Amino acid sequence: MVTIRVLASLLAVTAAAAAVEISVSSVGGNDTGGFHYGLLHEDINNSGDGGLYAELIRNRAFQSSEAYPATLDAWYPVNGARLSLRNLKEPLSKALPTSMNVAATPGERGQLGFYNDGYWGMDVKAQTYRGSFWVRGDYRGDFTASLQSNLTGEEFGTARVKSRARASEWVEHEFVLKPFKNAPNSNNTFAITFDAEHLKSESLNFNLISLFPPTYKGRRNGMRVDLAEALEQFHPTLFRLPGGNMLEGLTNTSYWDWKDSLGPLKDRPGFSGVWDYQQTNGLGLLEYLQFAEDLGTELVLGVYGGLSLNGDITPRDELQRFIDDALAEIEFISGPPDSKWGRVRARLGHPKPWKLQYVEIGNEDWLAGAPAGWETYKDYRFPMFLQAINEAWYVIASGSVYDGHDIPTPGAGDYHLYDEPDTWITEFGKFDNVTTPHIIGEMAATFPNGGTGWDSGVLRPFPWWGGAVGEAVGLVDYERNADRMIGTVYAPILRNMNRWQWSITMLQFAADPALTTRSTSWYVWELMAAHPITKTLPAVGELGPLYYVAGTNDKTRAHVFKAAVYNSTEGADVPVRLTFDGVAPGTTAELTVLSGPRDPYAFNDPYAGNNVVKTSRTVVKSDRKGTFSFSLPNLSVAVLNTRGCHKTG
Repeated sequence: MVTIRVLASLLAVTAAAAAVEISVSSVGGNDTGGFHYGLLHEDINNSGDGGLYAELIRNRAFQSSEAYPATLDAWYPVNGARLSLRNLKEPLSKALPTSMNVAATPGERGQLGFYNDGYWGMDVKAQTYRGSFWVRGDYRGDFTASLQSNLTGEEFGTARVKSRARASEWVEHEFVLKPFKNAPNSNNTFAITFDAEHLKSESLNFNLISLFPPTYKGRRNGMRVDLAEALEQFHPTLFRLPGGNMLEGLTNTSYWDWKDSLGPLKDRPGFSGVWDYQQTNGLGLLEYLQFAEDLGTELVLGVYGGLSLNGDITPRDELQRFIDDALAEIEFISGPPDSKWGRVRARLGHPKPWKLQYVEIGNEDWLAGAPAGWETYKDYRFPMFLQAINEAWYVIASGSVYDGHDIPTPGAGDYHLYDEPDTWITEFGKFDNVTTPHIIGEMAATFPNGGTGWDSGVLRPFPWWGGAVGEAVGLVDYERNADRMIGTVYAPILRNMNRWQWSITMLQFAADPALTTRSTSWYVWELMAAHPITKTLPAVGELGPLYYVAGTNDKTRAHVFKAAVYNSTEGADVPVRLTFDGVAPGTTAELTVLSGPRDPYAFNDPYAGNNVVKTSRTVVKSDRKGTFSFSLPNLSVAVLNTRGCHKTG
């Protein structure tokens, strides 16, 4: 009996030590031009207003819509001022009809005004802030703009603004504010005050009160620096915009109309947001396009397809106006500067057309208003858009062949997957024999293995390490078919920790940049995106628990191997022997391995400031047969890249 035990033990050790032999051919494979790793943005989780969009003032223009009334949310009086909402006969603009009236309490003298506590605080640093506000009323003194602590009242910086206010018209006032010190925390406010003794009218009306810190690449009306840089640093090459439910709108009278997001801020009416809050439209189409340009990403433009979240379906005989609107939007983006909408773009400061290759019609039409919404999409809505648009652009349907859509040529599909990490294992190879091109337009690990999934509707609190490795298996799978897979998009991308509707995001943040957190998924996607493959190569070897893709990069002339180990036997390391045909003996390569803690459900917590992802980089050298030998731990993600490496003696 002892002998049998010893023999069994020896067999187990031998099995554990057996290497996965992978041979990569130098011929065959698929030219891909580079598989895209990308992001989607819609304003969910206050990821736009109060997030990526750098504006610090919440409810800056008292906007309303069919779903949300105008309010004084985030505004508070200073020294007994009386604040109220007014719809004047002569508003600031047709787009912004509601303003805030500020009146002194009878008998009140001295400074009075109002303050705003921002998107749950404001980050105050010794840097230049640029602000503005519009005023109507007769006031002959100075305004004071200031940043101060909401806890102690300590002022960190002030700016005096000479009044040019008039009773008969709206006048914009601009200012620069430079705090003399950094605030110790983000519990700060912005205030505007004025001297009641110099007030000649009964009150003053204010609107569009704005304050911006320095922005990403110094863009006016631009993006928050730390969030934009964190997105840039995961090397995205694809940007799907505007993404998700936001595109559809709550009803067919409140879908996201790109034209409402153009031009001066005073002419933007805002948007009836689909995630329980009003949106400003400050982050508009032009800002999206400029941000995509700054990131160096290609565009996937989402256009409204005639279906909204409440199930409103546009009849066939009324659809043409939305097709015409989509064609106008395409012309605005990519048309020459002497075209109708190209001239509009040029007047707004960007005469050069943007490159636009991909246009997606609608968003998840298989979901909203199903089954009628999906049947009308397949029957006439997508075919009509496809016929109008396909001559110059790659047209993508809002569902996939796996949603029961026989997508007409030359259309492409969009497959979305929010699931448990095991799903990427069971679905590995799902697109191997699908000839219709696809994009993975939204994906993320959201539920634990063996849970109730969508039946519970409860997502994990944060992206976790085991889930990120499951995503990596999916990324490997999709890149293996990169000749037909346009790319893969993580969604949603950002979560404000003060108000959110969806917990699983690549980045988490709050007003304090110290809380900006790269999730476990960020590290996986960053590693995979940092090593593009422009030609996949045939690889022969066992799949599972090691999943992999191999190829070359025509720019760096490197051989690249990407892999994930998911649930190896008894959690053992997986030895790998990797041979590239044509790679000489003695060639060195960099091996980057991401691994996690013992607990696969561990996550990066914004409030703990931890990082559970361990990154190791080593140089490996091919043996006399040109084989690289290394071991990968269970639940790990790895990339081997010969870029910049060479044969050694």
